[in-house]
Amino acid sequence: MTADTVEITLVTLEGVRLGEVIDEYTALLSSGDANDAALDRLTPSPYPDDEQASREFLEATGDDLLERRHSDADVVRRALAPFQTFRTGMSDDDTLRAHTVTIPRGEVDAWLRTLNAIRLVLATRLGIMDDDDHDPEDPRFGIYDWIGYRLELLIDAELGD
Repeated sequence: MTADTVEITLVTLEGVRLGEVIDEYTALLSSGDANDAALDRLTPSPYPDDEQASREFLEATGDDLLERRHSDADVVRRALAPFQTFRTGMSDDDTLRAHTVTIPRGEVDAWLRTLNAIRLVLATRLGIMDDDDHDPEDPRFGIYDWIGYRLELLIDAELGD
């Protein structure tokens, strides 16, 4: 790690799976499904009590916000490009092989925004509104927890801890 970069370690399986999650996330962003609660959560209104103001705000800013989210996800996707070669299959030795991903400091915020947005999508899909809605014993929450763990490690790496 240098002053200009942050390094994170992913095993091959994590890198491949994170790449797949990013692909699913960008597909969601591109879907334009106005009835998708997850997209609504990614484009929150600063006027929750004023439907008209909310609609006007979304019309004025929604596409730009989704485009920025897409651009952020592309930054993450590019950093994960070396894992693409493993998507067609991994040997047992490859699965848990550690890889260092070097992230320029100028791209860390894109990573943080993307991982956080993915957690928002997952929380919406899983019905998580607060900590009481989360069941760590339910395997459906595994990816939500894993993304949170990765987010925490990235924040720690950014802070130099």
